[in-house]
Amino acid sequence: MTDIRLVVLDMAGTTVADGGLVEQAFAAAAAELGVEPGSADHAEKVAYVRATMGESKISVFRHLFGEESLARRANSAFEKAYGELVDDGHVHEIPGARAAVEELMADGRTVVLTTGFARVTQDAILDALGWRGLVPLTLCPADAGGRGRPYPDMALEAFLRTGAAEDVRQIAVAGDTSYDMLSGVRAGAGLVAGVLTGAHDRDALQAAGATHVLASVTGLPSLLRGAEEE
Repeated sequence: MTDIRLVVLDMAGTTVADGGLVEQAFAAAAAELGVEPGSADHAEKVAYVRATMGESKISVFRHLFGEESLARRANSAFEKAYGELVDDGHVHEIPGARAAVEELMADGRTVVLTTGFARVTQDAILDALGWRGLVPLTLCPADAGGRGRPYPDMALEAFLRTGAAEDVRQIAVAGDTSYDMLSGVRAGAGLVAGVLTGAHDRDALQAAGATHVLASVTGLPSLLRGAEEE
């Protein structure tokens, strides 16, 4: 296996535990746009939100509400509600995640944290966890052309900005959703690891192209060391 030099890690569900805050924040956003809680419309929209975990949130709202102005209203309401939940202390690191990131870097790898949230929300999470400065680069969809996952853009932006790898096969992508896996596959990453601490199960991760499935991101450093020895 090609030596992995760049590790692109998802945040919520992979390195960050948010306890289902996405659905809570979506409920607030949907209510603002007149979607009645408990209605069939609400249930259908929540199901879509669950199915597209990992995707850029503005893209999700464009699909759900169609008109750009409505999508942006919903996205703003979502970011506000999610930010308030973060401020209230409802996010925590996945146990051992910070140590895993530090272990990866101690092994000489560059780590980049990515998200489907807007920059303001990503920064709120980083601040809540005390993770500012933990890694050399953090990316949200707007930092990479705006498309987010399942497009490969954030992984490729990390590749271009850091200069840590000479070949896309020296990238490892890890996340908890099928969209994370698709983005890694489409970026040409040499290793695409799913973790079972978030939204999607083993079957969904493997169906989307995971080369490995781990119980947690804490298993990634040893997996990469083992890959080097193969």
